Amino acid sequence: MTTHPASPAQAPAPPLRLFPTVLHLAGLGVIGAVILTVLSTLLGVGLGLALVFGVGLILLVGFIYGLFATGWFEIARASGLYHLDLEPLRWRGSPRKGFGGWLHSLWRQLGDGRMWRAVANLVIACFMGALVLQLLVMVIRSVAIVFAPLTGVDSVIGPFGVPAAASWAPVVGILGAVLAIAAILGLAVLHRTLTRAIVVPSREAELTEQVRATSAQREGAVRAADVERSRIERDLHDGVQPRLVSVGMTLGLAQQKIDTDPDAAKELIGEAHTSTKAAITELRQLARGIHASVLDDRGLDAALSALAGRSHIPVQLDVRLPEGGVRCRDAEAAVYFSIAESLTNAAKHSRASECRVIVRMREGDVLWVRVEDNGLGGAQIQPGGGLDGISNRVLAAGGTFRLDSPQGGPTSLEVSVPCAS
Repeated sequence: MTTHPASPAQAPAPPLRLFPTVLHLAGLGVIGAVILTVLSTLLGVGLGLALVFGVGLILLVGFIYGLFATGWFEIARASGLYHLDLEPLRWRGSPRKGFGGWLHSLWRQLGDGRMWRAVANLVIACFMGALVLQLLVMVIRSVAIVFAPLTGVDSVIGPFGVPAAASWAPVVGILGAVLAIAAILGLAVLHRTLTRAIVVPSREAELTEQVRATSAQREGAVRAADVERSRIERDLHDGVQPRLVSVGMTLGLAQQKIDTDPDAAKELIGEAHTSTKAAITELRQLARGIHASVLDDRGLDAALSALAGRSHIPVQLDVRLPEGGVRCRDAEAAVYFSIAESLTNAAKHSRASECRVIVRMREGDVLWVRVEDNGLGGAQIQPGGGLDGISNRVLAAGGTFRLDSPQGGPTSLEVSVPCAS
């Protein structure tokens, strides 16, 4: 029976981990003021100078990046502290290109509710950390008061500022230390409760995200199938079909000349034979583009080696996959065809002299690929084009796709596909 790890909203309550939590809060009590001061300064000065010198806009951009970094840190901290399997905070990029796309990505990130919840949780933790530091000081003072009678003083100031006779100092000190420690542990428990309520997504939010991801995968699968069908139709119409028509016409001419001019008929039959072999080769290449049998038989490494051997551009392969593990056939297929299409695009459009393909199995059983070429760059996703097919195929497999191709090059394409797809 196969078991699957529980999602964050379904996972059991995180452990208390009181001592590590106290250490976290104490650390945030020290650095929290610095973090909040930097963010508030970027926001305040940025707003104040935005209309005066324009330099404030740069500070506001820094404020957005600072918020993202703070939210990413808080989610990673909470996930590590309480063993919550939380997805790391990701930058909400824009599908648009250029400077307008960058501005749009800033706006999208500014509206990311998950980032704001993480920042709010960190702010609360920083204030709680400041209280923890004060309570730790109270514990030290209370311990010191316990030993006050040994110093020969007549009276002491208790932890809450209440004077007491020296004879009562041990009782006052122990009581103050117990109360301070209890308050510290209470803040640790409260931090755990608030973190789970604020940072961990609710069941409704998780289901909404699952529906969105499933819908995106379905749309990607449909789009990928349409793009693949269009490619097959185009290759048949532009390549194999004209060649077969030419073979038929050549054989017809040979049939007419076979009685009157046998030598010419033989030449025509030879031309038809050559064209037939070329058509068979094209059909094999077309079938290989639909389904790579070597991928099923020998695995991704061997399939990529064969692909690199057929490439018109020299390809440097750097494939490092675990040996003897369970194969991820769906992920391997998506990655293989992404690399194949990338090499085809590089040969046709980039004027590149070499390509490099890097394949790794990353943490979480994610198959990651990077394809680089030293071409002219400027590649863009066009509806129905090769990059559009890669994007939709990867999306249908539940993966992510990133293209970086500035004018002048180089071009890099990164694909990540989970093996569970």
